[in-house]
Amino acid sequence: MGFGKVISSAITGIDGRRVVVEADYGDGLPSFDMVGFLSSEVREARERVRSALKNTGIEIPPGRLTVNLSPADLRKQGNAFDLPIAVSILVACGILPEAFTDGYTFVGELSLDGRLRGIEGMLSHAISAGEQGMRGCIVPAENAAEGAMAETVDIFGFETLRDVIDFLLGNMEKDPEPVPDPAARPVREEDLDFSEILGQESLKRAVEVASAGMHGLLLVGPPGAGKSMTAKRIPTILPPLTREEQLETSRIHSVAGILDRSRGMVTMRPFRSPHHTISVQALVGGGLYPRPGEMSLAHNGVLFLDELPEFTRMTLDSMRQPLEDKKILISRVHGTYVFPARVMLVCAMNPCKCGYYPDRNKCRCSEREVRTYLGRISRPFLDRIDISVELPRVSLSEISSERRGESSKEIRRRVLKAWEVQKERYRDDGIVFNSQLSGSQIRKYCVLGQEEKDLMKNVFDRLDLSARAYDRILKVARTIADLSGEERIKAVHLREAVSYRGTDRKISGFM
Repeated sequence: MGFGKVISSAITGIDGRRVVVEADYGDGLPSFDMVGFLSSEVREARERVRSALKNTGIEIPPGRLTVNLSPADLRKQGNAFDLPIAVSILVACGILPEAFTDGYTFVGELSLDGRLRGIEGMLSHAISAGEQGMRGCIVPAENAAEGAMAETVDIFGFETLRDVIDFLLGNMEKDPEPVPDPAARPVREEDLDFSEILGQESLKRAVEVASAGMHGLLLVGPPGAGKSMTAKRIPTILPPLTREEQLETSRIHSVAGILDRSRGMVTMRPFRSPHHTISVQALVGGGLYPRPGEMSLAHNGVLFLDELPEFTRMTLDSMRQPLEDKKILISRVHGTYVFPARVMLVCAMNPCKCGYYPDRNKCRCSEREVRTYLGRISRPFLDRIDISVELPRVSLSEISSERRGESSKEIRRRVLKAWEVQKERYRDDGIVFNSQLSGSQIRKYCVLGQEEKDLMKNVFDRLDLSARAYDRILKVARTIADLSGEERIKAVHLREAVSYRGTDRKISGFM
């Protein structure tokens, strides 16, 4: 008869939270009860643990067994609690001394024969263990390399429950999983390059400006103009992920269950391109127990929405707040979940259903059909896109030309320089990019001279701009100035920024 306690963790959003797993073994009719605000998969752990202990050769004497997972107000879900439940029972039954488990966090799923199976969210579990000051984290062997990437706590990976028991009893020696060498991590080779895009020089310039400030970008043009081709190459001109960005991005992918453990941590900026039939929940995240959606999976990278008007208006409008806040807040009765969503939004669309408006030699859409097609996009959503570009058809001379444009490497060099300027400027402001500037920050960092003020007054009156559109022009002009190496925004920068507001205004005119 006895009591046992071990430490585990639960995933809420992308963060790990400390969970204490307690087991009480006493006299009474044989029973096995589990409490602590448990989901169905955690309740099913009772049968997995019972069989795993038996097939490991451990017989639990008949008695009343109660397992509690605290805190009681935190919903426990997932498959990570099998191992800590089994270890807590072993401690309660006197098979394992409690002192031998002190300082360790336990996570892992058990098969019926006692083998340990991998779990999702290992990076978050490891980071949580390190933040709690634990000396080690005992996990399934297939999760060990992933957990070691966190570099916050020693990770011990095991194949079976018997191995865990032998290690804790001192009958088996085990070294911590070595921290992966960043230089040895496999990096995906780039098979796309901007030099493959023929012509479209204005488009390339707009993409460079958008990438330099992480501004939202809208591409409008007929089929074959290069919209999708260009969007897929944007990650090749973005600077590499920093160590912090790699860890943050990898955590999201780990929780979502899409982290490629064979490749290690995410080293390339994500590029996510969901189909237009995607649901709101799949795009921004959600569910009864929320999981990250496509916006969070594209965090620190590019979210590409092709055939923009084919998305439902509800789906697009659900993105408006996350695009402003750079995060997604999902509230449920049992808790609140926060998922990061700092993305570069890139959208592509045809000017009409057939794709050739206003070329009446090809387009057969009526004005009403064009209006209906473009009206699927709400003005508030368009107002959150900083740069819009209208693409012409690529001419035969451009297609047949042997001349190639700048490579992604050359463009990335300029983009990186602009990023470094912004990082230094905003080091005390809690932001990174010009696209994140708030109203007060715009007044501080986008100071205009008299000539520039007069220009913006004329633009504001002539184009009937909203306050949000006015601020977005200033933010884009700030990025253009940074690319030019200028400290102050000049009229030439403002004129280019204003030119990027024409296409979305054409679309709004049909609404």
